[in-house]
Amino acid sequence: MRDEKTTQFAQPTLTTALVASHGLTPEEYQKILKILGREPTYTELGVFSVMWSEHCSYKSSRHYLKLLPTEGPRVLQGPGENAGVVDIGDGLAVAFKMESHNHPSFIEPYQGAATGVGGILRDIFTMGARPIASLNSLRFGSIDHPRTPYLLSGVVAGIGGYGNCVGVPTVGGEVYFDECYNGNILVNAFTLGIMKKKRIFTGIAKGVGNPVIYVGSKTGRDGIHGATMASESFSEEKEQRRPTVQVGDPFTEKLLLEACLELMEKDCIVGIQDMGAAGLTSSSSEMAGRGGSGIELDLSRVPLRESGMTPYEILLSESQERMLLVARKGTEDEVKRIFDKWDLDAVVIGQVTEDRQFRAHFNGAEVVRVPITALTKEAPVYQRPAARPSNIDELQQLDLSAVQEPEDLAATLKLLLGSPNIALKEWVYRQYDHFVRSNTVIAPGADAAVIRVKGTQKGLALTVDGNSRYCFLDPYVGGVLTVAEAARNLACVGARPLGITDCLNFGSPENPEVMWQFAEVIRGMRDACMALKVPVVSGNVSFYNETDSKPIYPTPTVGMVGLLAKLKRVVTPWFKFPGDIVVLLGRTREELGGSEYLKLIHGLVKGTPPWIDLKLEEAVQNCCLEAIDRGILRSAHDISDGGLAVSLAECCIGGPDRPLGVRIETHEMIRGDALLFSESPSRIVVSLEEKNLARLQELAAELRVPMHVIGTVGGARFVIQPLLQLPVEELRSIWAHGLTARLK
Repeated sequence: MRDEKTTQFAQPTLTTALVASHGLTPEEYQKILKILGREPTYTELGVFSVMWSEHCSYKSSRHYLKLLPTEGPRVLQGPGENAGVVDIGDGLAVAFKMESHNHPSFIEPYQGAATGVGGILRDIFTMGARPIASLNSLRFGSIDHPRTPYLLSGVVAGIGGYGNCVGVPTVGGEVYFDECYNGNILVNAFTLGIMKKKRIFTGIAKGVGNPVIYVGSKTGRDGIHGATMASESFSEEKEQRRPTVQVGDPFTEKLLLEACLELMEKDCIVGIQDMGAAGLTSSSSEMAGRGGSGIELDLSRVPLRESGMTPYEILLSESQERMLLVARKGTEDEVKRIFDKWDLDAVVIGQVTEDRQFRAHFNGAEVVRVPITALTKEAPVYQRPAARPSNIDELQQLDLSAVQEPEDLAATLKLLLGSPNIALKEWVYRQYDHFVRSNTVIAPGADAAVIRVKGTQKGLALTVDGNSRYCFLDPYVGGVLTVAEAARNLACVGARPLGITDCLNFGSPENPEVMWQFAEVIRGMRDACMALKVPVVSGNVSFYNETDSKPIYPTPTVGMVGLLAKLKRVVTPWFKFPGDIVVLLGRTREELGGSEYLKLIHGLVKGTPPWIDLKLEEAVQNCCLEAIDRGILRSAHDISDGGLAVSLAECCIGGPDRPLGVRIETHEMIRGDALLFSESPSRIVVSLEEKNLARLQELAAELRVPMHVIGTVGGARFVIQPLLQLPVEELRSIWAHGLTARLK
């Protein structure tokens, strides 16, 4: 290897160790030599390193992601762009995407989470959509782990601090705790924006001679090799060389958002893309790749906030609040005028070329010349070895006869309601602004958030869901259940699914057992998506979520968006009036494998996840949706973590008004703990006026949905005869303080 120098700066000698430190294997480096026909410069090595990283190239997942259904009658833009776009009628569309910011948030929770929010916001408005709602899915280690309170408080503050300042409401999400995340927390951020159907912008560079314009904040040294870091496992040995986490500025983001949307009203933009992972390198090369063109950059013109930055640092920096756009030649002054108005840089730093090369100059010297396809289409693609875990058969064995049923089921319910995974998360979401922009109809705490589409009668429902314990025990079934629960949550508020975005969080793809988990989860998600007719329009894969070779549980997180044709029909989970009839749609089975009950009460993560019949799931959802459309239901609530007893309790105590009691009569011939805490899917608890009961019975019979009248709303007690009865106010207190009591 050789020592490349220019007259402006010295570059390190390329050694085997230096190549390895960039995350490139010997085989990958040999491929680079073959592509270039020479050794790369140090700067080119950095460029290949980030573009061929797992985070940017999807080199271990691309083979499997092709299995997911991505098309549908409403899909306007599927995977491959900054966000997916779906038609909602009335000349409008929504763009939505979910991204992970796991590693940075573990290193520096406030800035890691904040910049995760900033990045996903830019993914949305780069499509031409105004962001109007955000969600998040958070996973932390055991609540008793000494670092968990610090990480939780930092992440929540970062999400709130950034989103609140930008003026985009955080309307929902989920928070889970498990010791498998002690060394790797997960921070998955989701944003949805609304746009005109005919004004979709894409990240494309085309039109030879068109100017490449850098807009937004100045470039610093923060986040260099962030994409590479996200593509390797943590270990104590690597602690010292973790790169600095990006630092976000939400006020600049707000200016950038408004400037971009204003420019999008003009006829100036050919293509536009966020400078996210891998910064200027990825945005420029990916845009050129989509356009089948080349791109030439003059790095000397990039606005910098630190002195002495090298081309390597400029190309790989992940400084926040920056965008790259290709404008129509002759519109440069208009672009600059708009960004000057918003007090932001707008500098022509290059042009589109026809040679299909990625070229960069610095102070007159060429520092990078690489074929665009080498960074995009020719990035390595692996079909890595996959092997069923050797211990999975033992894990799936659960002899319920050896699991002693608690003598006091009332005390068991109280323990579940006060556990961190089930207890009220108000401490988290009260730090977020839910109502800015005045679109929010249902705020955090329900099965799904709901926002209005102004100027129409429509609403949009949003949810994020995932159950890693199910996926650990049976990743195929876990993948199915994740998609099914998300769709069921939408059904409970009256929304029909439009599309999915996902964050697929796994350990190292170099571990055959992890790759088997990944492949099985994809298979399960595919089958559920096809059965429920929900396309996947965008997403993200996050591998290497492990520390010292100990991976997290496989954690696919699904963000699903649904449409309410008539917002006035929206339904919430909470019981409304004494005397209302309580009905169970679906069937309870003796299924405790992978349940919250089994883990919390018996300390067991064993068995198989609940069995699911996707035809029944679809029928139950359609029954709920049709009943809401007809005005039959007053409430609807999905049964998931904690089972029937927990869901019923949430219906009593979860609403904004004074808790309402309920009296339930049970006649199922199964053991008591399974009746109360089984997590059988395809079940919804609904309440309605007695006069509407016959109408619901007719609908359920028509759709072949099992339906059981199980009780009546009212009183001051929570009664499930003959198993337990408790004061509803006591349950409310336990549930409301369960999380905060453990964080003290």
